[in-house]
Amino acid sequence: MPDISAEWYRAVVGFAADAPSWVQTFAAFFTEAALVLIFGFLLLACWRARRTSARSLGVALLCVVGVGVAYVLSELFKLVVEEERPCRVMQVSTIVACPPPGDWSFPSNHSVIAGAAALGVLVAWRSLGIPALLLGMGTAFSRVFVGAHYPHDALVGFLFGLLVPTLLVLLLARTATHLVAQLPMFRSAPAVVTVDDQPTEQIPRI
Repeated sequence: MPDISAEWYRAVVGFAADAPSWVQTFAAFFTEAALVLIFGFLLLACWRARRTSARSLGVALLCVVGVGVAYVLSELFKLVVEEERPCRVMQVSTIVACPPPGDWSFPSNHSVIAGAAALGVLVAWRSLGIPALLLGMGTAFSRVFVGAHYPHDALVGFLFGLLVPTLLVLLLARTATHLVAQLPMFRSAPAVVTVDDQPTEQIPRI
C-alpha cells in the first residue's frame, strides 16, 4: 500500500471529520445515491439507443454487461489482494461505519461500477457522457471522503471500470450489433421503396 495514499487518506478523512454535519450527511447519502443515478443514466441511454440503430443499442447493452463483468472481476481482485480497510488499519473516525473484517478494500467496488457505468453513458449518449463521468469521479472521491477506501483504491477502481467496457466494445461490438439486428424492432423496419418499385401509369394510345 503506497505511503502517499495513506497520507492522503488521513488528510481527506481529517477534513471530512471537521466538516459541518450537513456535509457529512450529504456525503453519506451521495456515495450510494450517485451510483444508482449513474446506472440509471446508462439504462436511459439504452432506452434512447433503441430508437437509433442496431449498433447503438448493441454497444449500449454491451456496456451494461461491462458493468457486471467489471464488478465480478473487482471482487476477484479483492480476494487476491486482501487489503485491509484503512478505517480499521488507522483506527480513525469515519462518516460511514467501517466495513466488517474480510470486506477487503482494494479496489473500490463503488468506483469500479461508477467508472464502467459512466463510460457506458459516454459511449451510448455523448451529450450526457461528460456529466456522467464527472458524477462517477465524484462517486470515487466520496469513497475516500466517507472513510471507506484509500485514494488508490478509488483511483484504480475507477480506471478499471473505464477499461473493462472499453475492451468489450472493441472486441464484441460487431457481434452485439449482429445479435441486436435480429430483434423484431429492427427486422420489421419498413423496406425502402425504390424508383423501380413505383407503379407506372399506362398512357392509352390515341
